[in-house]
Amino acid sequence: MFHLARAGWLRWSEAIPATVIRPGKSPIALRVRLSDGSGFDLTEAGTKKSLAAYLVRDVREVPGIARLGPDPLGEELTEAAFAAMLVGRRTQIKGLLRDQEFLAGVGNAYSDEILHVAKLSPFAIAGTLAPEAVSRLYAALRETLVGAVGAASGKPAAELKDAKRAGMRVHGRTGMPCPECGDVVREVSFADTSLQYCATCQTGGKPLADRRMSRLLK
Repeated sequence: MFHLARAGWLRWSEAIPATVIRPGKSPIALRVRLSDGSGFDLTEAGTKKSLAAYLVRDVREVPGIARLGPDPLGEELTEAAFAAMLVGRRTQIKGLLRDQEFLAGVGNAYSDEILHVAKLSPFAIAGTLAPEAVSRLYAALRETLVGAVGAASGKPAAELKDAKRAGMRVHGRTGMPCPECGDVVREVSFADTSLQYCATCQTGGKPLADRRMSRLLK
């Protein structure tokens, strides 16, 4: 079992090279050779190393999998069950959607997209959402992810990233027009990530505070 993190890749070969890997001297983090001579290399680009690999008899032995929340497209996640999960949560909804222990599989990009479809501020406190807002959020969650799965289905790996970018409404589109209202898509930057949103559609026309940009403007 392996987790590719943000910059990991798996390269499969019918015949693994016989060259010896020198730890720290190669981008290869792990080489696995199977009994028939085939196998794969795991590599990770960049300086932030977070790729992980496990050898287990059951995937539930992997700590990160054992902690995963429900599948957002699973039948057990009804609107009522989703609403119950939000009760008492004093967390901003953007961060909660990205929390893998809350829901499995929603990352930075699709949480932006879901909140735009639901017309909710990324900074809204999850436990204070009105029932109608929770209904919109649940519908947007299912609609956005079903659409994403459909768009990716059948495409070769080399085309997946471009297909994902092409289907985005606000994520990664800072400065471009919102597809719903035409207002400019805005951004809030953090230490190692950012979010995108439309002020007209999501925050009543009020731009969200971006502390990084505020410091630069002083």
